[in-house]
Amino acid sequence: MNWNRTIRQIHRWLSIIFTIGVIANIINIFGMGQEQPAVWVGMMALIPLILLLLTGLYMFALPYVARSASRRVTPAE
Repeated sequence: MNWNRTIRQIHRWLSIIFTIGVIANIINIFGMGQEQPAVWVGMMALIPLILLLLTGLYMFALPYVARSASRRVTPAE
């Protein structure tokens, strides 16, 4: 199992879920005509956003971790 590929796929699907949550939030605020928008709709977009942050930070750190790991390996002489 390739973890990098799995994390990237999860990140892609989370971005779709986050976009749907943001659209639902906009519809809730402007489209429904209610005085008070539902709080749970706003929170619905935060869950994938937090997961997007975690997977994005993981992918951001990958090149730096790989570079430092390659420097640590010394060829046998």
